Amino acid sequence: MQTTPAVESLGNEAFRSRVYSRIGLLGNPSDGYNGRCLSLSLQNFWAEVIIKPASKITFELNPEGDPTQFTDITSFRSHIDGHGYNGGVRLLMSMTRQFLKYCSEHVIPLDPTLKFTLSYSINIPRQRGLSGSSAIACAALNCLLAFYKISEEQLPVNHRPGLVLAAEEALGITAGLQDRVIQVYGGLVSMNFSEFASSFPLCKSLDPGLLPSSPPLILIYNPHEAPGKDSGSVHSQFKEKWALEVSSLHAQMKEVADLVPQGITALENEDLQKLAVLMKRNFQLRKSMFGEAALGKESLRMIELADSAGVAAKFTGSGGAVVALPLDKEQKEKLEEASWEAGFVCVPVRVGPVYHVI
Repeated sequence: MQTTPAVESLGNEAFRSRVYSRIGLLGNPSDGYNGRCLSLSLQNFWAEVIIKPASKITFELNPEGDPTQFTDITSFRSHIDGHGYNGGVRLLMSMTRQFLKYCSEHVIPLDPTLKFTLSYSINIPRQRGLSGSSAIACAALNCLLAFYKISEEQLPVNHRPGLVLAAEEALGITAGLQDRVIQVYGGLVSMNFSEFASSFPLCKSLDPGLLPSSPPLILIYNPHEAPGKDSGSVHSQFKEKWALEVSSLHAQMKEVADLVPQGITALENEDLQKLAVLMKRNFQLRKSMFGEAALGKESLRMIELADSAGVAAKFTGSGGAVVALPLDKEQKEKLEEASWEAGFVCVPVRVGPVYHVI
């Protein structure tokens, strides 16, 4: 399986890392509950981080992600209402802190004379269940590893998803390992988060060529209206219910996890009708566990739109975007027409590169 470097040298000890968004094809959200996931890197969107030598350590604000100037009070209020007070620069800082902590705990020497500037850019739509925050953190980690010349022997690849997650958890972001695993490895990856392997999930890189290509998977999202709750708040509220050990929730989550091996078999057998059935079931179980209010009206409308076109669909993450599986050209065209008429963006899924094979 061909791999692509996760970091690009810009010369003069400067480096750039581009980390792509992701789609949870099957199994999510069971990754946070000792389950399984089948995920793919989404090349349509990405976060990019650049590190370069400097006279002091600096974390640059992004004008769009960390705005400090607004045209008027209306634009200020609109931004805060839609995105809160949280930008991307905090992820650069938290990731750097976790990186330094790891190096200290594992006695990895760092040159104290090296100083840097970290900056980022991102085109991943916010609050669409497309893993923007973890993409920033993961790209920052890649840059730090290259800048300080840290080898895979010093900081193994399978430690990196947990390190990225720790950076987010330090900021109060509630999430599982799925996003960080696929963004570290890239391509198409199956993951097993059983209680015996939760810190270092059992993962396997799969051939991205197994995914449907004619027609391809379709991504649908609303470019205008923020769905509301971010994924962290959705997961946080559900974990409170989960802690009560409601037997029906645990049974449903196990069923979600069990969809993954069935989905892999369907891909290997080129049985897209079976895959469509599994994707529909994944969404039905999520809806039953979380409730319609947590899923959001716009997200549900996208699912209903796909269903009206006869196309199976499910959330890419916690809501805000859906991945759909048209089985033929007619279904694809019908889905595209209905999506654009409803004001949604509807684009073919492009699978991101493989960074590491596991």
